[in-house]
Amino acid sequence: MEAYDVSVPVVIVGAGAAGLCAALAAKEAGAEVLVLERDPVPRGSTALSAGLVPAAGTRWQREAEIKDSPDLFAADIMAKAVGEPDAEEVGTVTRAVGPALEWLADAHGLAFSVITDFRYPGHSANRMHGLPSRSGEELVDRLRDAAERAGIDILCDARAIALHAAGDGRIAGLTLRRPDGAEDTLGCGALVLACNGYGGNKGLVRQHVPALSDALYFGHPGNQGEAILWGEALGAATRHLPGHQGHGSVAHPVGILITWATITEGGVQVNLQGRRFSDESHGYSEQAAKVLQQPEGIAWTVFDARIAGIAGQFEDFRRAESAGAILEAESVSALAAATRLPEAALTETLAELQRLKSAGSTDAFGRSFAGIPQLSPPYRAVRVTGALFHTQGGLVVDSSARVTRPDGSAFPNLFAAGGAACGVSGPQASGYLSGNGLLTAVALGRIAGRGAGALAQGACA
Repeated sequence: MEAYDVSVPVVIVGAGAAGLCAALAAKEAGAEVLVLERDPVPRGSTALSAGLVPAAGTRWQREAEIKDSPDLFAADIMAKAVGEPDAEEVGTVTRAVGPALEWLADAHGLAFSVITDFRYPGHSANRMHGLPSRSGEELVDRLRDAAERAGIDILCDARAIALHAAGDGRIAGLTLRRPDGAEDTLGCGALVLACNGYGGNKGLVRQHVPALSDALYFGHPGNQGEAILWGEALGAATRHLPGHQGHGSVAHPVGILITWATITEGGVQVNLQGRRFSDESHGYSEQAAKVLQQPEGIAWTVFDARIAGIAGQFEDFRRAESAGAILEAESVSALAAATRLPEAALTETLAELQRLKSAGSTDAFGRSFAGIPQLSPPYRAVRVTGALFHTQGGLVVDSSARVTRPDGSAFPNLFAAGGAACGVSGPQASGYLSGNGLLTAVALGRIAGRGAGALAQGACA
């Protein structure tokens, strides 16, 4: 047996939402846990997100008199991705995520609440839950604080570079590398891969998502696809590798995410010619490619003060306002001047929008404007581009979040969660339902941590 510098019952690679939820669950199961994080401070893709976790049947929904259920949530996921995700996995995560959020609130003090003043496309109920700032930075910071209070060790500036596997697929340990190039070996009883997908790996993006190969990457550069590459080398099954989340609303050039509430509440996107070019309401993920197809890969999101008030609950939107990215104008003419869009075309576009809303009609792109309030001055606009956020395909896992082989058998002590595991969005950008990324991070993270912790405890008994 190989000798290791140190051995720990449960090792977790990645300190984002998935990894930290896994760490808290494994610790609760009684196991000693070590989290490896390649960065100086845990941030990752979670910190770049809006920090909203969709969940159904929660106490926050009941308090707000929102009728919802895991089954309804699962149906929404399957409808958005036209039946392509694995139904068993969808059922697993939609049943698990609500209890996971209540656990994080009750056991670890995370102050979740449900958003009630707008709904993301594809969700049939208000089920987005977030912390007070509505930011991913707060979510990962609070999870890190909880881990530290629980006595969980987080080793930063430590990049896992190789797994050590026995003939039966059992992971005996791994090699990690420090910034100075020094390498250490680490033994483990169970390993959780929570190091996200491959969005930062240009080669893998070109291979699996060629339409966004030259797009702005708005995810974490450390998402190099190691989990997928390690898994494939071990003979693990992968699924839906082209699946991804894009976003058609990243403020350019400041690089700040603009909430899609600017669209769902009645805003539209126009290109540099002042014309609309799509059904913006279908979803922000598939909108990324549509924006990038426009001249210079640029669009303007046009909305008004009412919508800005709703968007203002998000810290990212407030940052964009502070950065001067959100323009204000008292008239369409002034808006055209501020955005340098052709006034005649913009005037015609917004007049048509007014007619559609007045009649409650559906436009030529298929967007229905029934019941959507009119835009009224003062107007707002923000210059945006499309971006790749994170990938949704990955390692196939079972209901215990154990990594499986193509024949369905599970590796003895290897787990995956979050972006390292195949998500529930199918193989297309259009299959991404808002919040799917943090859904599998939180739900599978807790499941993986519980499983790894119990396995490690059993091995030590």
